[in-house]
Amino acid sequence: MLQNSYQVYLTKVLQTRLSERGQTWLHTQLAGLASEKALYLAFSLAPRFTGKELLQLTASELQQASELRPGFNPEGWTTDQAARTLLLLSAPQQDSTQYTALLDKLFSTAGVSELATLYASLPLLPYPESHAKRAAEGVRTTMTSVFDAIALHNPYPHDFLPQEAWNQLVLKAVFNARPLYQIIGLDDRRNEPLARMLLDYAHERWAASRTLTPEVWRLVGPYLTASTLPNVQRLLHSSDALQVQAGTLALAASGLPEARDLLSQFSGLLFPAEDKVVNWRHLGEKAYAA
Repeated sequence: MLQNSYQVYLTKVLQTRLSERGQTWLHTQLAGLASEKALYLAFSLAPRFTGKELLQLTASELQQASELRPGFNPEGWTTDQAARTLLLLSAPQQDSTQYTALLDKLFSTAGVSELATLYASLPLLPYPESHAKRAAEGVRTTMTSVFDAIALHNPYPHDFLPQEAWNQLVLKAVFNARPLYQIIGLDDRRNEPLARMLLDYAHERWAASRTLTPEVWRLVGPYLTASTLPNVQRLLHSSDALQVQAGTLALAASGLPEARDLLSQFSGLLFPAEDKVVNWRHLGEKAYAA
């Protein structure tokens, strides 16, 4: 069977990272995936032969991944994840019904690490439109590693989740203190209902004298109104430099004349000298490094 570009990429990556024993085992399994039973067994046994070491991809390999599939970033993948994804890509896939049924069986019996692999691999798998419901189920998981696999560094949710499921993903990331800047396509899918929900959440946090990740305002800024503008104005008086930066970035994203006026009043705010560039990604990285 001819390999597609994803298979070629993963095969090349694994060639230099698997032992001779692991390579022999994987090649044997890939050649014998004529039945569902063979796939299920190989998928389960993979870590025994491939190990679970981080791939530690080079900058060139990460660039290749991004060129193959915009947003595809296997930086945190392990050898068993890459091998399992290669198995999924090599399984029989004559039609979407058959392939989705095959995935459903794997999902139904998968352990935590297997679930993480399945969700992380979704953007590479055939018949991507057929997996949206499964991705939405992944958003509801209580396991952090599984949630991260679907939510972070994964272009699938941006491309295929309906708005309700997308908003749930972002809200859960906020609730669980996951880094929003690692959600692919976050700005593209900003929407007013999500902004309203995040404002409600901000009020709950403030009422309980609790802090709120500054990344939230990335999603609120474009939807500010005259009545909600004071929420951002509050940030500008914070003793936390990241909150102040978030407030200014949110104001800059707003089209409100009042927001521009407020921003001009605070244009003299000084950022730390090392902050040569202040943007949402920069802010997010600093927020989660604290």
